[in-house]
Amino acid sequence: MNTILRKSVLGIAGLAFAGGVVGGPIAAHTSEHHAVDTRPVAVVQTDKPDTGKLIPHGTQGAQSRIALNDEQTANVKAIIAATKKSGMDERAAVIAIATSLQESKLENLGHLGDRNDHDSLGLFQQRPSSGWGTPEQITDPEYSTMAFLKGLKQVDGWQDMPLTDAAQTVQVSAYPDAYAQWEQQAADLVAQHWNS
Repeated sequence: MNTILRKSVLGIAGLAFAGGVVGGPIAAHTSEHHAVDTRPVAVVQTDKPDTGKLIPHGTQGAQSRIALNDEQTANVKAIIAATKKSGMDERAAVIAIATSLQESKLENLGHLGDRNDHDSLGLFQQRPSSGWGTPEQITDPEYSTMAFLKGLKQVDGWQDMPLTDAAQTVQVSAYPDAYAQWEQQAADLVAQHWNS
């Protein structure tokens, strides 16, 4: 093997080792008329979930969006972590985040006095009197998300439902169509944070 070809082969092997690139077999026979292409191979890695999986039915109606502070972003991450822990997929996280955006704007709300809807608490405005858990449990982001997802798992065909129908079946809200307006922002948040 001539020196130039050996350096080319060693260069490709070095790229494969250093960069994690897996290359196919190199032709064993190379004549003077055929050059070996030694350009690096680009590896495309998807960091974000597929939008079609996040919003399989498209958004319904006008979409709302709010700017998030650090606490709200931490709550997004807590919802995603709990979704993964429950063994559910990105679509479940989109439904959970959109529900929390509607119910609390992703804020872990305690009792709001006269402004409170009965005894609703936490990210999902779950009620101890309705059996969601104790006030301490409901105001724990992981617990409240797991409770919401447990309810979602019990909805037959939730994966194939429009977001607002799936969320409403779990939440039983007086405003059943309100969840739909948060689907795009929820999908964007899942795309941004699912793999981080």
